[in-house]
Amino acid sequence: MDIRHDFGQRCKELRARSGMSQEILAYRSGLDRSYISGVERGERNISILNIQKIAAALKVSVEYMFSGERFSATTAYQQRDFTEPFLKRFQYHVDPETRVLAFSVKGLLTPQDVDYMDRTLIGICNSFGKGEMNLLVDHRDMLAADGEPVVYSPEVAEKAVAFQQKLLRSTKKVAVLCNSEFMVHNLRHVTMESGIYEHSNPLFGKDKDMVQQAYELLGINGNELIKEKKQ
Repeated sequence: MDIRHDFGQRCKELRARSGMSQEILAYRSGLDRSYISGVERGERNISILNIQKIAAALKVSVEYMFSGERFSATTAYQQRDFTEPFLKRFQYHVDPETRVLAFSVKGLLTPQDVDYMDRTLIGICNSFGKGEMNLLVDHRDMLAADGEPVVYSPEVAEKAVAFQQKLLRSTKKVAVLCNSEFMVHNLRHVTMESGIYEHSNPLFGKDKDMVQQAYELLGINGNELIKEKKQ
């Protein structure tokens, strides 16, 4: 396969799983929409500098642009992805003894969903002292209607930054179970923007290993809400 075509397909699939249009990716990368379109069609001999701009806009590293982790190019964040109400897809649990707040999200998030989590969870966190709370976040099932992983859309990421900045007061450590390496990259960029980067540990790998690593990071032996998936 022509490397230009393969790279163009890669840009398209990462853009689509981020819920971005070509216009949004062009704006965020500082490139022209027609240029982005040409890249995705495999018609451009793209420079390393423009690869870096596109990678930054997609919240991944340049190296990840050439990763073997691949997805469909079906655009996520469509109406079909939100047929089930958020309250049926969101769960949380507080363990006062271990001082762990765990929450899980199935499916996709809207900015309004992040606002709801903000209102619901920040009060719980603030009832603990500074740096006393550990967070265990489960994003393993953040999947679109087609069953494939997604990452935060630009709008959701902006809300997540504000949410995480509020968490800084009470948070000691954060472990996030991710649905892909793509999400690991996405969350690292988001946490760098919010300032919680040094506290946050996005994890991806075999389910058993990922869950056990999260428990070890938080100094716990298990969690009532977030566990290994049954095979």
